[in-house]
Amino acid sequence: MAIEGGMKCVKFLVFFFNFIFWVCGVALVAIGIYALVALGRAPVGGSGWSPAALVALGVVIFFTAFWGCCGAWRESYCMVTTFAVLLSLIFLVEIAAAITGYVFRHKVHGLVQEGLWEAVRSYEQDPSLAAALDGFQQEFSCCGVNNFTDWAGVAPFGANDSVPASCCRHPGPACNVHPTPSTVFAEGCLPSLEAWVKRNVLVLAAVALGIAFFEVLGVLFSCCLMRGIRSGYEVM
Repeated sequence: MAIEGGMKCVKFLVFFFNFIFWVCGVALVAIGIYALVALGRAPVGGSGWSPAALVALGVVIFFTAFWGCCGAWRESYCMVTTFAVLLSLIFLVEIAAAITGYVFRHKVHGLVQEGLWEAVRSYEQDPSLAAALDGFQQEFSCCGVNNFTDWAGVAPFGANDSVPASCCRHPGPACNVHPTPSTVFAEGCLPSLEAWVKRNVLVLAAVALGIAFFEVLGVLFSCCLMRGIRSGYEVM
């Protein structure tokens, strides 16, 4: 009777943790979509792969959790085993991603700088990127990559001795012509953008760490339930 009660408790613990995973999957999809929208407003070209991967991970966790809930409720050895294997694989992928991120953490500066320069050079050719850069310059009170003189090497600003209007301290007619530190933002956007990226990466890392903790517990309880089902105990 003690074994039966214990296995019944494990069954509902597995079901409970799968419900948490299901919620986490929904949360990851929501966070990933938010990050995609946020990066759409940030002048970093080609950086959407990370939020897209987060959305994909959320979808995988969502369906894996649903599979685990069904397996625990129906006491299916095959479904619970499949769930434990899938959850272990997801955990290993997260660990690999965390290690990769830690190893390449020093390259954030170079990647952000490269993306920002790409946005500056493509300002006239890419309206969506120009709008993102304008919004970022206004929000963070910055201009260019390192400082406002970076726009001198970009056509047609160099020929007109001007900068985008989003660089103006006080928007008005011709405020961006013949720029000086008193009329436009003197500081570049690189420090602000780098801090913004690191801050958002830290949030994503904290979320992933919390999910990984529950994943370990989920695998352990699933293994206990698998042993109980295989041993033929009644867990209803």
